[in-house]
Amino acid sequence: LFGFSPGSPYQPAIEALRNDPQKKFYNVSKLGGAKYDTLPYSIRVLFESSIRNCDGFLVKEEDAMNILDWKTKQNNVEVPFCPARVVLQDFTGIPAMVDFAAMREAVRSAGGDPVKVNPACPTDLTVDHSLQIDFSKCAIQNAPNPGGGDPQKPMAKLSPLKAQPRKLPCRGQTGCKGPCSAGDSGRHSGQFSAQIENTPILCPFHLQPVPEPETVLKNQEMEFGRNRERLQFFKWSSKVFKNISLIPPETGMAHQVNLEYLSRVVFEVKDFLYPDSVVGTDSHTTMVNGLGILGWGVGGIETEAVMLGMPVTLTLPEVVGCELTGTASPLATSIDIVVSITKHLKQADVAGKFVEFFGSGVSQLSVADRTTIANMCPEYGAILSFFPVDNVTLKHLKHTGFDKAKLEVMEAYLKAVKLFRNDESSSREPEYSQVVQISLSSIIPYVSGPKRSQDRVAVNNMKSDFQACLNEKSGVKGFQIAAEKQNDIVPVQYEGNEYKLSHGCIVIAAVISCTNNCNPSVMLAAGLLAKKAVEAGLAVKPYIRTSLSPGSGMVTHYLSSSGVLPYLSKLGFEVVGYGCSTCVGNTAPLPEAIRNAIKQGDIIACGVLSGTKNFEGRLCDCVRANYLASPPLVVAYAIAGTVRIDFETEPLGTGYNGKSIYLRDIWPTRKELHTVEEECVISSMFKELKEKMEKGNKRWNLLEAPESTLFPWDLKSTYIRCPSFFDKLAKEPVSPQPIENAHVLLYLGDSVTTDHISPAGSIARSSAAAKYLTNKGLTPREFNSYGARRGNDAVMTRGTFANIKLLNKFIGKPAPKTIHFPSGQTLDVFEAAELYQREGTPVIILAGKKYGLGSSRDWAAKGPFLLGVKAVLAESYEKVHRSQLIGIGIAPLQFLPGENPSTLGLTGREQFSILFPPELSPGMTLDIKTSTGKVFSVIALFENDMEITLYKYGGSLNFVARRFL
Repeated sequence: LFGFSPGSPYQPAIEALRNDPQKKFYNVSKLGGAKYDTLPYSIRVLFESSIRNCDGFLVKEEDAMNILDWKTKQNNVEVPFCPARVVLQDFTGIPAMVDFAAMREAVRSAGGDPVKVNPACPTDLTVDHSLQIDFSKCAIQNAPNPGGGDPQKPMAKLSPLKAQPRKLPCRGQTGCKGPCSAGDSGRHSGQFSAQIENTPILCPFHLQPVPEPETVLKNQEMEFGRNRERLQFFKWSSKVFKNISLIPPETGMAHQVNLEYLSRVVFEVKDFLYPDSVVGTDSHTTMVNGLGILGWGVGGIETEAVMLGMPVTLTLPEVVGCELTGTASPLATSIDIVVSITKHLKQADVAGKFVEFFGSGVSQLSVADRTTIANMCPEYGAILSFFPVDNVTLKHLKHTGFDKAKLEVMEAYLKAVKLFRNDESSSREPEYSQVVQISLSSIIPYVSGPKRSQDRVAVNNMKSDFQACLNEKSGVKGFQIAAEKQNDIVPVQYEGNEYKLSHGCIVIAAVISCTNNCNPSVMLAAGLLAKKAVEAGLAVKPYIRTSLSPGSGMVTHYLSSSGVLPYLSKLGFEVVGYGCSTCVGNTAPLPEAIRNAIKQGDIIACGVLSGTKNFEGRLCDCVRANYLASPPLVVAYAIAGTVRIDFETEPLGTGYNGKSIYLRDIWPTRKELHTVEEECVISSMFKELKEKMEKGNKRWNLLEAPESTLFPWDLKSTYIRCPSFFDKLAKEPVSPQPIENAHVLLYLGDSVTTDHISPAGSIARSSAAAKYLTNKGLTPREFNSYGARRGNDAVMTRGTFANIKLLNKFIGKPAPKTIHFPSGQTLDVFEAAELYQREGTPVIILAGKKYGLGSSRDWAAKGPFLLGVKAVLAESYEKVHRSQLIGIGIAPLQFLPGENPSTLGLTGREQFSILFPPELSPGMTLDIKTSTGKVFSVIALFENDMEITLYKYGGSLNFVARRFL
């Protein structure tokens, strides 16, 4: 049973859950005593894992006590962590599953039972990295009345990329229910279909489901055709391996599916409870910390090690407590809050640390806010940002489909082990390495403009700032309007009524679900504000060119399902289509009367939009001031009709019975937003995802795959191949064998990254991998990428050290080349390594400082191993890469302090002999003898007994394979 050590010395700490005695758990809060109560919540998760998995070898009692003594041991000790599960995307999942398939072959060949070979922990594999854009089409859908003018006049037939007549079937798709009539009655009609099926692709005018666009279907067809072998292998894996759950193509991205579907929060296995935790090969894995699930991204070899039943090793981290206090400004949106917190953390130096949130302000953040902040970890450099489970989390889980009984067990367990954050101020907060305080009260809303997006203006200063712009000389902000003309008013007749235009008047207002504004809360805020405005009797002046351009049909869906879309339409914000419109200048011309009035009076007219670009004149040549604002502020300014307004002291307009209506009267509260978001948006999104998961994908469902215990390898396949990692598998480990008369394959300098080593990106036509594929009958168009061919070790080995920026000192210039010294030939790295292997000559690598820098890549270790590299001799290593070398069976050796090839007089053309003693010990010194007679000492960088054991067995793959024998 994964996650439990039968020999754990802490078994007496197992207790029954109160009110449900069948459920058992390790009561780590009692075990840890007073020290436990001071631990950050994230460290408590590490402690519980060490207690539950303590076996005296992979996880020792000393490790558990080091975690409990976190306050004094942080940054000073390495500790093992056994996550509850693993998340893979298909690029990293394919080599992992190929290794397991090869392990089954090896175990059978050695006389074992291959059926026993399965991942040790629950593993979720999401096929989301296979899609390539082979087909595309302009995404812009035009307004119901494109170009203005009389909508009743017939229009000439236009090409597909130009404006289409108003009453053509939407998107030109046969699934739409005929020409649209809902838009005919204009902005005040309020006629909308109430029946909306739960689908992300909706007709923008009927709000009825339509078939998927042709481009989507064609790209999916190409995806399945191009990756059929890989997909068949994945399907075979999901059938024959235990503990594998596969998410088929077209379901969703790994981090999103992990957050929305795979997360358990609390695991329950055979009535035993423990916290959910995860490591994943997707960089967005940190999102789950917003749900109170400890998780972060790691490399392929680390995840494969966890799948094999081994822990991840990490330095016991510092934990920065981020205290949120105060109450956010009513006008501050979720985006304002997230961006502000991210900015504070970036300035607080949290790189390489855990961040944990606490304080009275945390409960004001929705789960969507929390997961967005957690997902921004790469921006501020933290390993993870943890939000302990609280009442907000439980409420969210209720709307995502967790049943009541499960939630009750979850809450009872988390409270029993003190992993539940209490909102009460009297509850004791943990102790942290340092505390960063952020007052939500200090977060105020901004707009950007009037000419550049980087010029931010606080909303409460908008009126005075615009006045300053009128006064300033013409330039990046100024308009240089004479003082006597700054209050000019130009009357204009429009649709039978007279209106007055002045400096700061708004003539364009566009709500666009663009980039960060795709957050449901900000679009819903715009809708709720519109609802309250209409109910209060407010309206938008008819000459203002208003529009609503959702980023996808899903945005239209949740605006409609929450009941706010008719109110947006009532104010003029009707759905005009899906795609970039106002941002890129695709605004219909302003009414001629309005244009003439602006030009006649030299009026500084304004546009307000929730997009990303606001250069002068971009929206319209007569609109010189353009501001970027959040969607609800766009609606508010449209109602006000001017940017020369102080929302605190001046009303937006006059409502029913002549009452003055202020922005504060109609601005939705965060509580209102969270309620609508959870009940209307979250629940429907999760329901749809669940249905997708259960129904599967039609192409996936029809895809045939074998069901045999062993995978039937196709020798002609160029995608899936049985690797040679287990060629020398034996039942008993052998003493480390000496490395005799090894040649240097590569002589490298400082800061060689995993990008230099590992195959990545497209396959160059002149590369060794390209030659291999060409010999297999493929054309360059069929090469695909190294990522797609990670399941073929022959391709990946040829792509190792194939980076054109590789600087090998033997060559003297950047090139993926080296010298084969016995023959004197300059060859591709693979070709030289292949010659050495035919001759039976081992090879090593010489390198400088920080060898293996960069992101963790499994093939940065696997590739050199298959090239025949027995050891790397460097001045220093990137920590993770050093452990990966050991995990594959390569010895990491380090020069003594102050020594390097130059100080030792090494040229790299010598042959090297390394003798290992029968019994290795961590950090011991070894002697190396060269063919010139020179002898020098190096350090064997094995840090503990487990690493030595793995090396003796030939790496973690062979170590685990032998356990099945």
